[in-house]
Amino acid sequence: MKNLYRRSKAIVLLFVCAEALAIAPEAEFANGGMVASRSRLASEVGAQILEDGGNAVDAAVAVGFALAVTYPSAGNLGGGGFMVIRMADGTLAANDHRERAPLGATRDMYLDKDGNVVPRLSTHSHLAVGVPGSVAGLLDVLEKYGTKSRREVIAPAIRLAADGFALDRDLSRSFARRLDDFAPYAASMAVFSRNGQPFLQGERFRQPDLAAVLKRISKSGRAGFYEGRTADLLVAEMVRGGGLITHEDLTGYESAWREPIVGRYRGHEIISMPPPSSGGVLVVQMLNMLEAYDIGAMGFSSAEAVHHVIEAERRAYADRAEHLGDPDFFPVPVSTLISKEYARKRFDDFNPDEASRSEDIAPGSAPPESPDTTHASVIDKYGNAVSYTTTLNLSYGSKIVAAGTGVLLNNEMDDFSAKPDTPNFYGLLGREANAIEPGKRMLSSMTPTIVARDGQALLVTGSPGGSTIITTTLQVIMNVIDHGMDLSDAVSSPRFHHQWQPDRVVYEARGLSPDTLDRLRGLGHENFVVMPFGRGIGDANSVMRVDGGFAGMADPRNAGAAAGPHHATRKGLK
Repeated sequence: MKNLYRRSKAIVLLFVCAEALAIAPEAEFANGGMVASRSRLASEVGAQILEDGGNAVDAAVAVGFALAVTYPSAGNLGGGGFMVIRMADGTLAANDHRERAPLGATRDMYLDKDGNVVPRLSTHSHLAVGVPGSVAGLLDVLEKYGTKSRREVIAPAIRLAADGFALDRDLSRSFARRLDDFAPYAASMAVFSRNGQPFLQGERFRQPDLAAVLKRISKSGRAGFYEGRTADLLVAEMVRGGGLITHEDLTGYESAWREPIVGRYRGHEIISMPPPSSGGVLVVQMLNMLEAYDIGAMGFSSAEAVHHVIEAERRAYADRAEHLGDPDFFPVPVSTLISKEYARKRFDDFNPDEASRSEDIAPGSAPPESPDTTHASVIDKYGNAVSYTTTLNLSYGSKIVAAGTGVLLNNEMDDFSAKPDTPNFYGLLGREANAIEPGKRMLSSMTPTIVARDGQALLVTGSPGGSTIITTTLQVIMNVIDHGMDLSDAVSSPRFHHQWQPDRVVYEARGLSPDTLDRLRGLGHENFVVMPFGRGIGDANSVMRVDGGFAGMADPRNAGAAAGPHHATRKGLK
């Protein structure tokens, strides 16, 4: 009865928010596994791999390469990402293929002679580009946990790039909106426009240069990208535009295998990404702070529940600024930050009847992390699960295509702290832990996460959204565990966000009722920012084990699709 009551409340709120969020229909269902991503074509690629006998890792890698073709604003070969894996036998793994600072990078490279940050230098220039990691990471994951060959998993992406596919409304409009950004770069205009004019919906979009790069990777593995013809073209682009990446940077890049963050929350195992992602640490830390409170009984989106979550977010993001960075360069106190004892101490000053002030919240004492990121979730019939988040940072990264490659280059260097306590594009602050150093990986908010229960993967989730990635992932998890929602409601329900600084609550249109807002103001929360209609927080493409099979949900805030092997098609793949 309690779960029914909670679900009824959630449904009412969903109807209230339908105009703002364009609520999607029920989740897809299949009994042989499930894939959810931002691209229908990429999801179908993954579903076909599952249908052809591949496991979740094979499917995730195939989706990763396909996204570089079918969702180029965030899917990529020229960026980086994180992948969290839970095999059916309980084996856990986390692959870090985050970009790295070039060896020629310097701590003050984005400051002028007076020590001030130079606008756009870390986002819209060749100096913004970090050494790409996606190709190395995807290939390393496939080799260690996949069952299909490199040729098999890359073949669909090659076909989509070489033969092309019909542009849908979402992608054609996205290209058109960015034409002014692409205009300074001839190679970018050659890919994303038709002789300088916007592509129209329904036109066939072909990427022959990108297909050639994919063929080199298929034939030669990492050498097809980090050496030879592709590497020569990438370095030539850097020389032409005054960037820093050299052949030494490319050949020296390696993905890193790291121990996943593992926490417990109300009988569930939370498996997420460790540093240089801040996501896993913060999600587990916030859940630890909230576990002592019956969030479900408070009611979804109630002022009481929202207040508790905001205060946990406020403290966790303060810790992010001080303690999180690349663990190969800075002693990140992970075990302390995710401990139950630390969470209790950190939340000691929480007042259920009064909001904190961010200026009064300092980072906790502990001993010696774009909107256009994209996330894919995969689970196979055996119970192997993969949560994969990849990015170029901002939409289309630096907007620079390396001439002759079709490869969009990232602008991830903006995720470093160009100057202590100076906000990056997302308003996030950082200090010494995330300062620029040669070869260092920049802090990220990407939060690929798997939730397990009773020895099996239950939920696979994650999101793009810059600083909102972490809170989006947190709320999807809490919607399932605390509020008893099914996957459709858990993903579709309205979201809110707080990140310590700036001290404000961002929420989706109609996501907080007038009564809830009045009560939150009465508690002392003063600054609220509502997202415009049609714009949401996050894009949590998720999959979940359900009775008799698997559910998949593409976040209704954006275009995307979930697909299972029983209804995968080859449309667009030939």
